[in-house]
Amino acid sequence: MIEIFSDRATIRHALAFERALSRATAAEGLIAMETAEAISAASSAHEIDPTELAEEATLAGTLAIPLVKRLRASLSGDAAEALHRGATSQDIADTVLMRQCVAGTQLLLGDARRVCTALYEVAERHAGTPAIGRTLLQDAAPVGFGLRLSQAAAGIDSAARRLHAEVAANAKIQLGGAAGTRAGLDGKGAAIAARMADDLGLAAGAPWHARREGVVGIAAAIGILIGALGKFARDVSLLAQNAVGEAREPAIAGRGGSSAMAHKRNPAGCQVALSAATRAPGLVAAMLGGLPQEEERGLGGWQAEAPALADLFLLAAGCASAMATVAEGLEIDKAAVARNLKAAGVGTDIGESVAIVAEILTHHRD
Repeated sequence: MIEIFSDRATIRHALAFERALSRATAAEGLIAMETAEAISAASSAHEIDPTELAEEATLAGTLAIPLVKRLRASLSGDAAEALHRGATSQDIADTVLMRQCVAGTQLLLGDARRVCTALYEVAERHAGTPAIGRTLLQDAAPVGFGLRLSQAAAGIDSAARRLHAEVAANAKIQLGGAAGTRAGLDGKGAAIAARMADDLGLAAGAPWHARREGVVGIAAAIGILIGALGKFARDVSLLAQNAVGEAREPAIAGRGGSSAMAHKRNPAGCQVALSAATRAPGLVAAMLGGLPQEEERGLGGWQAEAPALADLFLLAAGCASAMATVAEGLEIDKAAVARNLKAAGVGTDIGESVAIVAEILTHHRD
């Protein structure tokens, strides 16, 4: 995930935008195919030092200005003139961010599937295992131990599906030009954008410079996924307490120890997830704060999105990876489960727990 949002990856995506734009405008007859090939060759061969570009971008206020300037300097004639035709700096920035969202989501969904697959298997095995249910952090009525796990998995599964849907719907090509009118594209802007979208693996659509609900929807979906993973982490950390002891993270050498107390086995994976769940809401709120964009292209709002969204993806990646390891090696102490239920003195009637687990598995398990 760090690589997906790295400076070098950002530059690669920006150059890919220029290649896709040149190919699309050539396919629609706006520039010669030879011109597009020259632009494509130059952008493919161009090596740009991220540090130097960052310094120039700081002065320019955007990555696109120094990048296009450098690329144009390596071209001549019609190719230099045709470069970046009909596009603006925000077109590059938004398209780059959407490609990063697509790649980042693929990573997240992979680890989310690992969590759910493991939890559904454990939940099925323990669907009928009587355990004490807890409400408001107090002993309540009996439940099937697997019901708690299946509910946690279903929440993660639903959040992952939500993220997939948000990205599929909103990871769109951005091509609108200076004021979002696609001026200078001879009335072929929609066709060019559609070709670029297909080239870059994004959805097609109208320019959306000042409409940020799609980006914020992706951010919110990541926040929900982190929160759903955090719910699982919270449950495991509570069940792992010494006085409870019903479940533990897998024993992994070097993980979960204490520098001062050798006897401790800390829920380190849950710690990662809960730390992420603590930070994520603030980042989502920052994205929400940028929704009131000014007129055709805003000032300050959308520029704040990329670092916030990158942080959300990075938090989610660490969270999902940590909890996948926990889920795949989760240890259940059936003796402790039975002991705690007996101590509560509420019987063993788990109601329809087994049927509910089966219902959840039927609905959610692929």
